[in-house]
Amino acid sequence: MMATVKLSFSPAPVHVRTARLVGVAVARRAGVREDLLDEVRLAIGEACTRAVALHRQYGLSDPVLVEMSDAGQYTVRVVDRAPVEASVGLAALPPDELANESLTDEALTTGVGFALLAGFVEDLQVRPVDEGIGTEVRMVWPVGR
Repeated sequence: MMATVKLSFSPAPVHVRTARLVGVAVARRAGVREDLLDEVRLAIGEACTRAVALHRQYGLSDPVLVEMSDAGQYTVRVVDRAPVEASVGLAALPPDELANESLTDEALTTGVGFALLAGFVEDLQVRPVDEGIGTEVRMVWPVGR
């Protein structure tokens, strides 16, 4: 049974936990191996925290979007509506520059989020959204049916 689950939530840290819980439940139902579920939980939490931090940094009230699909593999998309240069530019910074004290806490959070995501998600893509302003973080895990 192929399914897509869509969530949207106001950019408040309290909602990240719900996104993680739903993401893991959908992953389990999709057939993601048990030993990958912690990775799924961490990755969804990190991507959502990053999106919330960017929305708060730019004073955006737009919802954060999370889309989960089990079409052949388990794919999670987390979409923020922050200016792309804020989001993607930081991902390109070398780690020593991420330690630069002149970066704001929010900028540091989003940059460290990318570093953590890249560390535990094998199939990770970060790109501008197709329509409008924002960034899509796309993460994929195999399913074992």
